Amino acid sequence: MSESYDPYLAAQEDFERFSEILDLDAGTRALLRQPMREIQFSVPIRMDDGRTEVFRGFRVQHNDARGPAKGGMRLHPQETIDTVRVLAMGSTWQAALLGLPLGGARGGVACDIHGMSSLEQERLCRGWVRTMFRNLGPHIDVPGPDLMTSSRHMLWMLDEYEALNGGARSPGFITGKPVDMGGSLGRLESTGYGLVYLLREVLRDLGVSPKEIRASVQGFGTVAQHAIDLFQKIGGTVVCVSCWDHRSGASHAFFDENGIDLESLRAVADPFGSIDIEKARDLGYRILPGNEWLSLEVELLVPAAMENQIGLEDMASISPKVKIVAEAADSSVTPQAARTMEEKGIFLLPGFLANGGGLICSYFEQVQSNANYHWEKDEVLAKLDLKITSAYRDAMEIAKGSKWSLRDAAHLMAIDRVARACRDRGWV
Repeated sequence: MSESYDPYLAAQEDFERFSEILDLDAGTRALLRQPMREIQFSVPIRMDDGRTEVFRGFRVQHNDARGPAKGGMRLHPQETIDTVRVLAMGSTWQAALLGLPLGGARGGVACDIHGMSSLEQERLCRGWVRTMFRNLGPHIDVPGPDLMTSSRHMLWMLDEYEALNGGARSPGFITGKPVDMGGSLGRLESTGYGLVYLLREVLRDLGVSPKEIRASVQGFGTVAQHAIDLFQKIGGTVVCVSCWDHRSGASHAFFDENGIDLESLRAVADPFGSIDIEKARDLGYRILPGNEWLSLEVELLVPAAMENQIGLEDMASISPKVKIVAEAADSSVTPQAARTMEEKGIFLLPGFLANGGGLICSYFEQVQSNANYHWEKDEVLAKLDLKITSAYRDAMEIAKGSKWSLRDAAHLMAIDRVARACRDRGWV
Protein backbone atom coordinates (compact mmCIF):
# COMPACT_ATOMS: atom_id res chain seq x y z
CA MET A 1 0.00 0.00 0.00
CA SER A 2 1.34 3.43 -0.93
CA GLU A 3 2.41 5.56 2.04
CA SER A 4 0.66 8.55 0.44
CA TYR A 5 -2.74 6.83 0.56
CA ASP A 6 -5.13 8.59 2.95
CA PRO A 7 -7.98 6.20 3.90
CA TYR A 8 -10.11 8.90 5.50
CA LEU A 9 -9.86 11.18 2.46
CA ALA A 10 -10.65 8.20 0.22
CA ALA A 11 -13.74 7.36 2.31
CA GLN A 12 -14.97 10.94 2.07
CA GLU A 13 -14.40 11.03 -1.68
CA ASP A 14 -16.34 7.78 -1.97
CA PHE A 15 -19.16 9.29 0.08
CA GLU A 16 -19.25 12.39 -2.15
CA ARG A 17 -19.60 10.17 -5.22
CA PHE A 18 -22.56 8.33 -3.71
CA SER A 19 -24.08 11.61 -2.49
CA GLU A 20 -24.07 12.92 -6.04
CA ILE A 21 -25.84 9.81 -7.30
CA LEU A 22 -28.46 10.06 -4.52
CA ASP A 23 -28.74 13.84 -5.02
CA LEU A 24 -28.44 14.49 -1.29
CA ASP A 25 -28.92 18.08 -0.18
CA ALA A 26 -25.98 20.09 1.16
CA GLY A 27 -27.08 19.83 4.79
CA THR A 28 -27.35 16.04 4.72
CA ARG A 29 -23.98 15.77 3.03
CA ALA A 30 -22.35 17.99 5.63
CA LEU A 31 -23.92 15.96 8.45
CA LEU A 32 -22.88 12.54 7.13
CA ARG A 33 -19.47 13.50 5.75
CA GLN A 34 -18.01 14.04 9.23
CA PRO A 35 -18.47 12.19 12.55
CA MET A 36 -21.08 13.71 14.85
CA ARG A 37 -18.71 13.19 17.77
CA GLU A 38 -15.09 12.19 18.21
CA ILE A 39 -13.06 11.94 21.39
CA GLN A 40 -9.28 11.69 21.78
CA PHE A 41 -7.80 11.23 25.21
CA SER A 42 -4.86 9.97 27.26
CA VAL A 43 -5.03 6.79 29.33
CA PRO A 44 -2.30 6.71 32.02
CA ILE A 45 -1.51 3.17 33.20
CA ARG A 46 0.68 1.96 36.03
CA MET A 47 2.85 -0.77 34.53
CA ASP A 48 3.97 -3.86 36.41
CA ASP A 49 7.48 -2.44 36.93
CA GLY A 50 6.06 0.62 38.72
CA ARG A 51 6.48 3.20 35.95
CA THR A 52 3.53 5.07 34.43
CA GLU A 53 2.95 4.82 30.70
CA VAL A 54 0.46 7.05 28.88
CA PHE A 55 -1.48 5.60 25.95
CA ARG A 56 -3.56 7.41 23.35
CA GLY A 57 -7.24 6.46 23.27
CA PHE A 58 -9.97 7.17 20.71
CA ARG A 59 -13.73 6.88 20.20
CA VAL A 60 -15.61 8.15 17.17
CA GLN A 61 -19.41 8.12 17.00
CA HIS A 62 -20.22 8.77 13.37
CA ASN A 63 -24.03 8.83 13.35
CA ASP A 64 -26.81 7.52 15.60
CA ALA A 65 -29.94 8.54 13.68
CA ARG A 66 -31.02 4.90 13.33
CA GLY A 67 -30.16 3.81 16.88
CA PRO A 68 -27.40 3.62 19.50
CA ALA A 69 -23.88 3.83 18.13
CA LYS A 70 -22.24 0.42 17.80
CA GLY A 71 -18.68 -0.50 16.94
CA GLY A 72 -15.57 -2.37 17.93
CA MET A 73 -12.72 -1.60 20.29
CA ARG A 74 -9.13 -2.14 19.10
CA LEU A 75 -5.84 -2.44 20.97
CA HIS A 76 -3.31 -2.01 18.18
CA PRO A 77 -0.07 -0.04 17.69
CA GLN A 78 -1.23 1.40 14.35
CA GLU A 79 -4.47 2.84 15.72
CA THR A 80 -4.99 6.48 14.72
CA ILE A 81 -7.89 8.91 14.77
CA ASP A 82 -8.18 8.72 10.96
CA THR A 83 -8.37 4.92 11.06
CA VAL A 84 -11.12 5.12 13.65
CA ARG A 85 -13.02 7.76 11.65
CA VAL A 86 -13.05 5.57 8.54
CA LEU A 87 -14.18 2.50 10.47
CA ALA A 88 -16.90 4.42 12.35
CA MET A 89 -18.34 5.73 9.08
CA GLY A 90 -18.25 2.19 7.67
CA SER A 91 -20.08 0.91 10.75
CA THR A 92 -22.89 3.41 10.12
CA TRP A 93 -23.33 2.20 6.54
CA GLN A 94 -23.02 -1.45 7.59
CA ALA A 95 -25.75 -1.27 10.23
CA ALA A 96 -28.08 0.45 7.78
CA LEU A 97 -27.32 -2.03 4.99
CA LEU A 98 -28.07 -4.96 7.30
CA GLY A 99 -31.31 -3.37 8.49
CA LEU A 100 -30.18 -3.08 12.13
CA PRO A 101 -31.50 -0.30 14.42
CA LEU A 102 -27.99 0.93 15.18
CA GLY A 103 -25.59 3.73 14.33
CA GLY A 104 -21.86 3.53 13.73
CA ALA A 105 -18.89 3.95 16.06
CA ARG A 106 -15.34 2.67 16.52
CA GLY A 107 -12.61 3.13 19.07
CA GLY A 108 -9.45 1.82 20.60
CA VAL A 109 -6.05 2.49 22.06
CA ALA A 110 -2.71 2.78 20.28
CA CYS A 111 -0.65 0.10 21.99
CA ASP A 112 1.12 -3.22 21.42
CA ILE A 113 -0.44 -5.74 23.79
CA HIS A 114 2.08 -8.44 22.78
CA GLY A 115 4.45 -6.90 25.31
CA MET A 116 1.84 -6.23 28.01
CA SER A 117 0.91 -8.49 30.90
CA SER A 118 -2.67 -9.50 31.57
CA LEU A 119 -2.86 -7.03 34.48
CA GLU A 120 -1.54 -4.19 32.32
CA GLN A 121 -4.14 -4.96 29.65
CA GLU A 122 -6.88 -5.00 32.28
CA ARG A 123 -5.81 -1.59 33.64
CA LEU A 124 -5.80 -0.23 30.09
CA CYS A 125 -9.34 -1.48 29.36
CA ARG A 126 -10.66 -0.12 32.64
CA GLY A 127 -8.90 3.22 32.09
CA TRP A 128 -10.47 3.55 28.64
CA VAL A 129 -13.96 2.99 30.11
CA ARG A 130 -13.37 5.46 32.97
CA THR A 131 -12.46 8.17 30.47
CA MET A 132 -15.37 7.41 28.12
CA PHE A 133 -18.01 6.56 30.75
CA ARG A 134 -20.33 9.53 30.20
CA ASN A 135 -20.47 8.85 26.45
CA LEU A 136 -21.20 5.11 26.65
CA GLY A 137 -24.20 2.99 27.57
CA PRO A 138 -26.71 0.41 26.26
CA HIS A 139 -28.81 3.17 24.68
CA ILE A 140 -25.95 5.51 23.71
CA ASP A 141 -22.87 3.67 22.43
CA VAL A 142 -22.23 -0.08 22.69
CA PRO A 143 -18.61 -1.24 22.22
CA GLY A 144 -17.60 -4.72 21.11
CA PRO A 145 -14.45 -6.67 20.25
CA ASP A 146 -12.28 -5.84 17.26
CA LEU A 147 -8.63 -6.20 16.31
CA MET A 148 -6.53 -7.68 19.18
CA THR A 149 -9.40 -7.68 21.68
CA SER A 150 -11.26 -10.67 23.10
CA SER A 151 -14.11 -11.63 25.41
CA ARG A 152 -11.77 -11.19 28.35
CA HIS A 153 -11.17 -7.52 27.45
CA MET A 154 -14.92 -6.97 27.01
CA LEU A 155 -15.68 -8.41 30.45
CA TRP A 156 -13.14 -6.13 32.13
CA MET A 157 -14.76 -3.16 30.39
CA LEU A 158 -18.24 -4.27 31.41
CA ASP A 159 -17.17 -4.70 35.04
CA GLU A 160 -15.67 -1.21 35.12
CA TYR A 161 -18.76 0.33 33.53
CA GLU A 162 -21.07 -1.35 36.05
CA ALA A 163 -18.87 -0.24 38.96
CA LEU A 164 -19.00 3.36 37.74
CA ASN A 165 -22.77 2.99 37.25
CA GLY A 166 -23.37 2.26 40.92
CA GLY A 167 -23.16 -1.51 40.56
CA ALA A 168 -26.30 -1.80 38.39
CA ARG A 169 -25.95 -4.80 36.08
CA SER A 170 -25.84 -3.63 32.45
CA PRO A 171 -24.91 -6.62 30.25
CA GLY A 172 -26.28 -4.83 27.19
CA PHE A 173 -23.55 -2.19 27.55
CA ILE A 174 -21.04 -4.29 25.62
CA THR A 175 -20.98 -7.28 23.27
CA GLY A 176 -18.46 -10.04 22.72
CA LYS A 177 -18.71 -11.18 26.35
CA PRO A 178 -17.96 -14.77 27.44
CA VAL A 179 -21.02 -16.95 26.85
CA ASP A 180 -21.48 -17.79 30.53
CA MET A 181 -21.37 -14.05 31.37
CA GLY A 182 -24.08 -12.90 28.98
CA GLY A 183 -22.42 -13.46 25.63
CA SER A 184 -24.18 -15.04 22.68
CA LEU A 185 -23.64 -18.54 21.39
CA GLY A 186 -22.38 -18.34 17.81
CA ARG A 187 -20.62 -15.01 18.38
CA LEU A 188 -17.11 -16.38 17.78
CA GLU A 189 -18.12 -17.97 14.49
CA SER A 190 -20.40 -15.16 13.32
CA THR A 191 -18.12 -13.03 11.12
CA GLY A 192 -16.38 -15.95 9.43
CA TYR A 193 -19.61 -17.92 9.00
CA GLY A 194 -21.47 -14.86 7.69
CA LEU A 195 -18.79 -14.45 5.02
CA VAL A 196 -19.19 -18.05 3.88
CA TYR A 197 -23.01 -17.81 3.89
CA LEU A 198 -22.58 -14.96 1.39
CA LEU A 199 -19.97 -16.83 -0.66
CA ARG A 200 -22.44 -19.70 -0.92
CA GLU A 201 -24.99 -17.28 -2.42
CA VAL A 202 -22.46 -15.66 -4.77
CA LEU A 203 -21.29 -19.03 -6.08
CA ARG A 204 -24.89 -20.12 -6.55
CA ASP A 205 -25.56 -16.94 -8.58
CA LEU A 206 -22.44 -17.56 -10.67
CA GLY A 207 -23.38 -21.20 -11.22
CA VAL A 208 -20.16 -22.47 -9.63
CA SER A 209 -19.72 -25.26 -7.09
CA PRO A 210 -17.56 -24.60 -3.98
CA LYS A 211 -15.62 -27.73 -5.00
CA GLU A 212 -14.29 -25.78 -7.98
CA ILE A 213 -12.90 -22.98 -5.82
CA ARG A 214 -9.37 -22.69 -4.43
CA ALA A 215 -8.81 -19.82 -2.02
CA SER A 216 -5.93 -17.81 -0.60
CA VAL A 217 -6.52 -16.08 2.73
CA GLN A 218 -4.73 -13.17 4.38
CA GLY A 219 -4.93 -13.35 8.16
CA PHE A 220 -5.33 -16.19 10.64
CA GLY A 221 -7.33 -14.63 13.45
CA THR A 222 -10.77 -15.66 14.67
CA VAL A 223 -12.57 -14.47 11.52
CA ALA A 224 -10.21 -16.20 9.10
CA GLN A 225 -10.14 -19.47 11.04
CA HIS A 226 -13.91 -19.83 11.19
CA ALA A 227 -14.31 -18.77 7.56
CA ILE A 228 -11.77 -21.39 6.50
CA ASP A 229 -13.52 -24.00 8.64
CA LEU A 230 -16.97 -23.47 7.11
CA PHE A 231 -15.63 -22.94 3.58
CA GLN A 232 -13.88 -26.31 3.73
CA LYS A 233 -17.04 -27.92 5.10
CA ILE A 234 -19.08 -26.77 2.09
CA GLY A 235 -16.47 -28.23 -0.26
CA GLY A 236 -14.01 -25.38 -0.93
CA THR A 237 -10.21 -25.64 -0.72
CA VAL A 238 -7.88 -23.15 0.98
CA VAL A 239 -4.31 -23.51 -0.29
CA CYS A 240 -2.64 -20.57 1.43
CA VAL A 241 -2.79 -18.55 4.64
CA SER A 242 -0.71 -15.39 5.08
CA CYS A 243 -0.25 -13.81 8.50
CA TRP A 244 1.89 -11.36 10.41
CA ASP A 245 4.55 -12.75 12.75
CA HIS A 246 5.13 -10.31 15.60
CA ARG A 247 8.30 -12.19 16.59
CA SER A 248 10.11 -11.61 13.28
CA GLY A 249 8.28 -8.40 12.42
CA ALA A 250 7.30 -9.70 8.99
CA SER A 251 4.45 -11.53 7.29
CA HIS A 252 4.72 -15.02 5.86
CA ALA A 253 2.48 -17.14 3.64
CA PHE A 254 1.95 -20.83 4.39
CA PHE A 255 1.18 -22.79 1.24
CA ASP A 256 0.00 -26.33 0.50
CA GLU A 257 -1.25 -26.96 -3.03
CA ASN A 258 -3.46 -29.80 -1.77
CA GLY A 259 -5.17 -27.58 0.80
CA ILE A 260 -4.18 -26.54 4.30
CA ASP A 261 -5.09 -28.56 7.36
CA LEU A 262 -6.82 -26.05 9.61
CA GLU A 263 -6.34 -27.94 12.86
CA SER A 264 -2.63 -28.49 12.27
CA LEU A 265 -2.09 -24.75 11.67
CA ARG A 266 -4.20 -23.84 14.69
CA ALA A 267 -1.98 -26.09 16.78
CA VAL A 268 1.16 -24.11 15.84
CA ALA A 269 -0.41 -20.63 16.04
CA ASP A 270 -0.52 -18.30 19.04
CA PRO A 271 -3.77 -16.67 20.34
CA PHE A 272 -3.19 -13.68 18.03
CA GLY A 273 -3.05 -15.81 14.86
CA SER A 274 0.74 -15.78 14.34
CA ILE A 275 1.91 -19.15 12.98
CA ASP A 276 5.25 -20.63 14.09
CA ILE A 277 7.35 -20.79 10.93
CA GLU A 278 9.57 -23.72 11.85
CA LYS A 279 6.72 -25.85 13.18
CA ALA A 280 4.69 -25.13 10.04
CA ARG A 281 7.66 -26.08 7.87
CA ASP A 282 7.94 -29.36 9.79
CA LEU A 283 4.28 -30.00 8.93
CA GLY A 284 5.14 -29.76 5.23
CA TYR A 285 4.04 -26.21 4.40
CA ARG A 286 5.99 -24.11 1.93
CA ILE A 287 6.90 -20.77 3.51
CA LEU A 288 6.53 -17.86 1.09
CA PRO A 289 6.89 -14.08 1.49
CA GLY A 290 3.71 -12.74 3.07
CA ASN A 291 2.55 -10.73 0.04
CA GLU A 292 2.56 -13.79 -2.24
CA TRP A 293 -0.89 -14.79 -0.98
CA LEU A 294 -2.14 -12.20 -3.45
CA SER A 295 -0.46 -13.59 -6.58
CA LEU A 296 -1.31 -17.29 -6.33
CA GLU A 297 -3.37 -18.95 -9.08
CA VAL A 298 -6.61 -19.30 -7.15
CA GLU A 299 -10.22 -18.37 -7.86
CA LEU A 300 -10.90 -16.64 -4.52
CA LEU A 301 -8.95 -14.11 -2.45
CA VAL A 302 -10.03 -13.42 1.13
CA PRO A 303 -8.29 -10.46 2.83
CA ALA A 304 -9.08 -11.07 6.51
CA ALA A 305 -6.37 -9.07 8.28
CA MET A 306 -6.53 -5.26 8.26
CA GLU A 307 -7.86 -2.39 6.17
CA ASN A 308 -6.16 -1.03 3.01
CA GLN A 309 -4.35 -4.26 2.07
CA ILE A 310 -5.18 -4.24 -1.65
CA GLY A 311 -4.55 -0.94 -3.39
CA LEU A 312 -4.43 0.14 -7.01
CA GLU A 313 -0.72 -0.74 -7.24
CA ASP A 314 -1.45 -4.29 -6.03
CA MET A 315 -3.88 -5.09 -8.85
CA ALA A 316 -1.08 -6.12 -11.23
CA SER A 317 -0.08 -8.88 -8.77
CA ILE A 318 -3.47 -10.57 -8.79
CA SER A 319 -3.68 -13.70 -10.94
CA PRO A 320 -6.05 -13.65 -13.96
CA LYS A 321 -7.62 -16.79 -12.45
CA VAL A 322 -9.12 -14.79 -9.57
CA LYS A 323 -12.88 -14.42 -9.99
CA ILE A 324 -13.97 -13.35 -6.50
CA VAL A 325 -12.49 -11.15 -3.79
CA ALA A 326 -14.32 -11.36 -0.45
CA GLU A 327 -13.38 -8.64 2.05
CA ALA A 328 -13.46 -10.30 5.45
CA ALA A 329 -11.66 -7.30 6.96
CA ASP A 330 -13.01 -3.75 7.01
CA SER A 331 -12.07 -1.74 3.89
CA SER A 332 -9.26 -4.12 2.95
CA VAL A 333 -9.71 -3.09 -0.71
CA THR A 334 -9.32 0.61 -1.47
CA PRO A 335 -12.09 2.35 -3.49
CA GLN A 336 -9.75 2.77 -6.47
CA ALA A 337 -8.79 -0.91 -6.43
CA ALA A 338 -12.47 -1.86 -6.09
CA ARG A 339 -13.32 0.05 -9.29
CA THR A 340 -10.42 -1.63 -11.10
CA MET A 341 -11.69 -5.05 -10.00
CA GLU A 342 -15.07 -4.20 -11.47
CA GLU A 343 -13.42 -3.29 -14.78
CA LYS A 344 -11.50 -6.58 -14.77
CA GLY A 345 -14.65 -8.59 -14.15
CA ILE A 346 -13.66 -9.64 -10.62
CA PHE A 347 -16.70 -10.00 -8.34
CA LEU A 348 -16.04 -8.01 -5.16
CA LEU A 349 -17.98 -8.98 -2.07
CA PRO A 350 -17.63 -5.65 -0.19
CA GLY A 351 -16.39 -5.69 3.37
CA PHE A 352 -19.22 -3.84 5.04
CA LEU A 353 -21.53 -6.59 3.78
CA ALA A 354 -19.09 -9.53 3.80
CA ASN A 355 -18.03 -9.13 7.44
CA GLY A 356 -21.48 -8.08 8.61
CA GLY A 357 -21.98 -11.33 10.51
CA GLY A 358 -20.07 -9.94 13.46
CA LEU A 359 -22.29 -6.87 13.74
CA ILE A 360 -25.46 -8.92 13.29
CA CYS A 361 -24.50 -11.33 16.05
CA SER A 362 -23.39 -8.42 18.27
CA TYR A 363 -26.87 -6.99 17.83
CA PHE A 364 -28.35 -10.39 18.69
CA GLU A 365 -26.21 -10.44 21.85
CA GLN A 366 -27.35 -6.94 22.76
CA VAL A 367 -31.01 -7.96 22.34
CA GLN A 368 -30.52 -11.11 24.40
CA SER A 369 -28.64 -9.26 27.16
CA ASN A 370 -31.28 -6.55 27.44
CA ALA A 371 -34.06 -9.16 27.55
CA ASN A 372 -32.12 -11.52 29.85
CA TYR A 373 -33.14 -14.40 27.58
CA HIS A 374 -30.67 -16.34 25.45
CA TRP A 375 -31.04 -18.35 22.26
CA GLU A 376 -29.52 -21.69 21.31
CA LYS A 377 -26.56 -21.68 18.90
CA ASP A 378 -28.50 -23.19 15.98
CA GLU A 379 -31.13 -20.46 16.34
CA VAL A 380 -28.47 -17.72 16.38
CA LEU A 381 -26.74 -19.05 13.26
CA ALA A 382 -30.05 -19.55 11.42
CA LYS A 383 -31.07 -15.95 12.19
CA LEU A 384 -27.62 -14.79 11.07
CA ASP A 385 -27.90 -16.68 7.78
CA LEU A 386 -31.33 -15.18 7.06
CA LYS A 387 -30.34 -11.63 8.00
CA ILE A 388 -27.09 -11.41 6.05
CA THR A 389 -28.32 -13.19 2.92
CA SER A 390 -31.44 -10.98 2.88
CA ALA A 391 -29.19 -7.89 2.83
CA TYR A 392 -27.19 -9.43 -0.03
CA ARG A 393 -30.34 -10.16 -2.03
CA ASP A 394 -31.67 -6.61 -1.50
CA ALA A 395 -28.40 -5.07 -2.70
CA MET A 396 -28.13 -7.46 -5.65
CA GLU A 397 -31.63 -6.50 -6.78
CA ILE A 398 -30.47 -2.90 -7.05
CA ALA A 399 -27.22 -3.91 -8.77
CA LYS A 400 -28.95 -6.13 -11.33
CA GLY A 401 -31.48 -3.45 -12.21
CA SER A 402 -28.85 -0.76 -12.74
CA LYS A 403 -25.29 -0.15 -13.89
CA TRP A 404 -23.96 -0.33 -10.34
CA SER A 405 -21.65 -2.97 -8.89
CA LEU A 406 -22.70 -4.78 -5.71
CA ARG A 407 -20.37 -2.53 -3.71
CA ASP A 408 -21.92 0.63 -5.16
CA ALA A 409 -25.49 -0.66 -4.81
CA ALA A 410 -24.92 -1.62 -1.18
CA HIS A 411 -23.46 1.81 -0.35
CA LEU A 412 -26.29 3.62 -2.09
CA MET A 413 -28.89 1.60 -0.21
CA ALA A 414 -27.16 2.14 3.15
CA ILE A 415 -26.48 5.87 2.77
CA ASP A 416 -30.04 6.49 1.58
CA ARG A 417 -31.41 4.74 4.69
CA VAL A 418 -29.26 6.84 7.04
CA ALA A 419 -30.08 10.05 5.18
CA ARG A 420 -33.82 9.30 5.43
CA ALA A 421 -33.48 8.66 9.18
CA CYS A 422 -31.78 12.05 9.61
CA ARG A 423 -34.55 13.75 7.64
CA ASP A 424 -37.31 11.91 9.55
CA ARG A 425 -35.81 13.10 12.84
CA GLY A 426 -35.78 16.66 11.56
CA TRP A 427 -32.01 16.99 11.77
CA VAL A 428 -31.76 18.22 8.19
